[in-house]
Order: sequence, then structure tokens, then C-alpha cells
Amino acid sequence: MTMKELFTAYPYAADFFQALPLPVKSFDRVCNYFSSMDEEISQDLGMDQQVLIEQFVAFMTQMQQLQVEEEAVKSVTIVGGQDKDGQSENIVLTINAGEVICIVGPTGSGKSCLLADIEWIAQRDTPTKRKILINNQIPDVKRRFSIEHKLVAQLSQNMNFIMDLTVEEFVQMHAESRMVENAAEICANIIAKANELAGEKFLPATPVTSLSGGQSRSLMIADAAYLSKSPIILIDEIENAGIDRQNAIRLLVDRQKIVLMATHDPILALMGDKRLVIKNGGIKKVIVTSEQERHNLVLLEKLDRQLSAIRDILRNGGCVDLIPVEPGVTIC
Repeated sequence: MTMKELFTAYPYAADFFQALPLPVKSFDRVCNYFSSMDEEISQDLGMDQQVLIEQFVAFMTQMQQLQVEEEAVKSVTIVGGQDKDGQSENIVLTINAGEVICIVGPTGSGKSCLLADIEWIAQRDTPTKRKILINNQIPDVKRRFSIEHKLVAQLSQNMNFIMDLTVEEFVQMHAESRMVENAAEICANIIAKANELAGEKFLPATPVTSLSGGQSRSLMIADAAYLSKSPIILIDEIENAGIDRQNAIRLLVDRQKIVLMATHDPILALMGDKRLVIKNGGIKKVIVTSEQERHNLVLLEKLDRQLSAIRDILRNGGCVDLIPVEPGVTIC
């Protein structure tokens, strides 16, 4: 195989030679390239031919592993464990791709523990003794603890960046690490979508360290939707995150993610296909969202828009002597 044929079959191979950098001619034979390398080049690199070959093989092996597509995750199943008193959870719940499951319950009831069980793909090895199945099977150890192909991505209320990068550089870096096609177009889409979700707009040149909490969460939700290969998204209380939370959930569902969300927000709770009621550390009830609740959700969303309008008035220094109810209608 010539170097040209190598780069055609494995485009990422060119990155190895460009990074060092190493002179390459398209007609060079791969099998002879390292053995015929000029000794002066080896000295400049600080490694002999054998080490260079080992580095190249390791690079190609790692890149090929990244290219391997994992089996699509079509469902997650929660097999019940026990509550804080050791009482059994009599539940086996399967969640399919594109579904939203909301987790509700008082503060301290165990909502975050359930999210943690799913994040760790628990196998009776956490305090709750729950078991999590992927596609109705126990995932193998390699897949459960994979760094490159994480099954779960988690979005929490507290998300802060420490990298000295702009928004565009951050998203571009993630896109390049995923080796996606049309990286520039995808990056532009992510930033545009994040701005749709954020309460306050930001620019591609904005440093990620200067993003507000709502802006950073909007960026990560858009990033998770378009770039993350994690099929399962866990969300821990985003109702106070300063983002368009309803559109954020719809975006993830449209991308066929499995979404589990702990929330105190009645609107988000009713947006789910089902909600799990947590008490004393255990799943006490599974409620399927009814048609009447869907109808009530429309009314709640209308009230929420009215409250949002009032918040905007106050943020902009206005008064609420007149409260907007519908376009052109106010309450004195």
C-alpha cells in the first residue's frame, strides 16, 4: 500500500504525519517508509524507527476504535431495588428512545440517586440495589465503563467552564474529536440552537468562561443533541437554569435521545410520557401522563408565558401595574 492509498482508506492517518511533522510522498510504500527514514529525521524527533513505528501503530489502533459504531441503544430498563428502609421496589420499567421520563418527589427523596444509578448503569452494586439493562441486556464491562463511548451524559444545574476557549473553539474541538463531517456547519447549528434556548444571546467569539449558567447549559444541551453520541441524557432540575426548558426537551426528543429528568416544575413534569414518583429513596409509583393532563399542560404553558412576560418587564426596569394576559389584553 502506498501512502496515498493509506490516506484514502484512513484519512485520519495523515494527521499522524502532519503533527510531527514528517515528510511524505504519495508514492512511498507504507511498509518501507519507516525503515528507510533518514537518520537525521529520527534524531530531530528524538525517537528511533522502532519507537516511531510503535507510536504509529498505537495511533492507528486508537483511531480505529473510535471509528467503531456501538450497537444502537433502543431502550433502557430500570429493574427495581430497595428504598432507604430496605423495602423492595416492585418495578420493571422500560424506556424507549425518544421518550421523556420525569422524576418527581420531595427534596431529599432520592431523585438524584436514581439518576446516579442510571449514569453508572448500576448492577445491584449501589445502595439502592437497582439494576439497569440496555436493550434488555446487561451491558458488558467494556461498554459500561467506556470513556470514548459513554452511554450516559448528564446535565445539572451547576455547569461551569474552566477552559480558556471561545464558544466556537470549544464546539469545534468537540466536533473534531468526534471526526464528524461538515464540522463547521454542525458547529454553527449548535451555537444557533443554543442561542434559541438561552435567555440571553451570546456570540461564537464569547469566551466559555464568561457564559452565564443559563447560557452554558443551553450550549451543552445543544451540544449533547447534535454531537454527543451518548444515547441517554440525564437532567437534574433545569427549571431555574435560565433557558427555554420546554424547547430544550423537545430538541433532545427529536434527536431520539432517552431523556430522564428530575424536576419540581409542573410543566416539565407533565411534558414527560411518564413520571416516576420517588419517596424515601424508592420508586413508589409510575404514572402515565393522561390526555386530561396534556390538556392542562396547554393551560399551564399559557400561564407560564404570562409569567415570563412579567419577568421580562421587571428585568427591563418596567412596572407591573398592567399585567399582560394575551396580546393586546391587560389586567389593571
